[in-house]
Amino acid sequence: MKKEIVARLSKSFEEKTHMEQGVEYWMARDIQEILEYNEWRNFNNVIEKAKIACQNASQIVKDHFVDVNKMVQTGSGSSREIPDIRLSRYACYLIAQNGDPHKEAIAFAQSYFA
Repeated sequence: MKKEIVARLSKSFEEKTHMEQGVEYWMARDIQEILEYNEWRNFNNVIEKAKIACQNASQIVKDHFVDVNKMVQTGSGSSREIPDIRLSRYACYLIAQNGDPHKEAIAFAQSYFA
């Protein structure tokens, strides 16, 4: 993988990191964009596979995938609430493991979140 791609993806993941009480997390819709999934429904399928992997690893899914809502601006200037998911580092790792292996961003994410 080219150095420029590694630098860009690394910066993208770092910029989208949130911190709360010393614990880092990412928002699924931000990760969706970085991992080059154009549609939420397609990315949500990957998230569901990751949740199954989490459960099969005897982890508590709700500790790593927390359902939340957020407000977004619509094209008309009004706001509406959309679903999102707060993801732990482990959840992001599982998403990367279950994502499209043909995408460079997925390949990078597999090592970044490991």
